[in-house]
Amino acid sequence: MNLYKILKNAFLVVIFGLIVTACATKKSVKTTAESSTTTTTKAETKKADPIEKLDALMQGDVYIGSDTVGELASGVPDRVFFATNETILTTASRETLRKQAAWLRQNSDVTVVVEGHADERGTREYNLALGERRANAAKDYLMTYGVSSDRIKVLSYGKERPVDSGSNPLSWSKNRRSVTVKAN
Repeated sequence: MNLYKILKNAFLVVIFGLIVTACATKKSVKTTAESSTTTTTKAETKKADPIEKLDALMQGDVYIGSDTVGELASGVPDRVFFATNETILTTASRETLRKQAAWLRQNSDVTVVVEGHADERGTREYNLALGERRANAAKDYLMTYGVSSDRIKVLSYGKERPVDSGSNPLSWSKNRRSVTVKAN
């Protein structure tokens, strides 16, 4: 009778230990698979890449990449990006506009056109008005840093001139922009 109870208890302890070990092993395998690229399959990698790419190129819904950015002058980016339906300048946008203003102050004979753009969503009229507000936000910031308003013209293209013709969040974020272009 005592031997039976001892064997029964030992059996229960072994089973309980196996269950705990199996659960612990499952969690550690999952963690290892998530942190190690060698254990993920090609299908899992393909699914993760677009999301990682999106995270690397966007902060919130504002584009922070540089593949569509040209230069107004050497080392001076020509465009700033906006959030959906917004005209508020981001920290990165303000830094770009400060560089533009410094260059424009040094080159007082140059006039510029600040083009406002929007993504494809929304009506033509709404996006033209939004593009104009974005261009004016950039113009106002340039004026704050000493660039005369006589040297800056504003033009809105709305959604008519997308830089990326895709129909996804990354494409839309690239198209929500204002671009400073030399006029002379």
